[in-house]
Amino acid sequence: MHKVLDFIKKNKQFSFFLLLVILLALITIFAPVIAPQNPYASDLKNALQPPSSDHWFGTDKLGRDIFSRVIYASRSSLPATLILVVLIFAIGTLLGTLAGYFGGWIDAVIMRISDMMISFPGMVLAIAVAGIMGASVKNAVIAVAVVSWPKYARLARSLVMKIRHEDYIYAAIVTGSKTSYILRKYMLPNIIPTLIITAATDIGGMMLELAGLSFLGFGAKAPAAEWGLMLNEGRTYMQNAPWMMIYPGLAIVIVVVVFNLLGDSLRDVLDVREE
Repeated sequence: MHKVLDFIKKNKQFSFFLLLVILLALITIFAPVIAPQNPYASDLKNALQPPSSDHWFGTDKLGRDIFSRVIYASRSSLPATLILVVLIFAIGTLLGTLAGYFGGWIDAVIMRISDMMISFPGMVLAIAVAGIMGASVKNAVIAVAVVSWPKYARLARSLVMKIRHEDYIYAAIVTGSKTSYILRKYMLPNIIPTLIITAATDIGGMMLELAGLSFLGFGAKAPAAEWGLMLNEGRTYMQNAPWMMIYPGLAIVIVVVVFNLLGDSLRDVLDVREE
């Protein structure tokens, strides 16, 4: 407990934003308890009602409570974003490490595929992939992952190449250490901190991309509660019922800002440890 308190005192900013992320996670987990109404229950008599004591964020075109839908949407948006980040982190780190360590034709093949993916505008390619696979949150995650892994692969490759020719690596090879042991013992511990910082700062961006695909009709499908889809549903009523877009938009902004600031503060924490 004493060490935890010392860590919090030394890293107040990181601890604060980590607390906010934990709060977001609790909202996601306990959404059925927090949401005052069924987010999927239609009530046409109360359609397009402005914010009031009965409906804190107003209602949408079908009379559904927007506050409940915003809370429930976190159960779709947050897990999908975290799965996406873990997916591209794992694929990019693995391929980049192999390319940087072995070099030769392995490096050439992985990097040429990476160059091919980067040559296309990321969002356009993601829309094309999602359009071919069909609209769903799962397919949106796959589509964004397909176009996002090269960033991590290139970063992992460059980090591995910096330490590939260090004396302790050659010493490990001469003493008969297996390749898997060298990768696990020396390579990954040196590159993981930088990749974790990159992944933490990318969470907000990945959430925006998934929300963008849902807004364009390539992600979540009605009647699902998802922030990007809710923005799409509200754009038609922007003048008559602006609350349909304001509150889902605020939810996206708040979550993206929290994760971006968490990533920045995490960089400070890990840099101090490396020193």
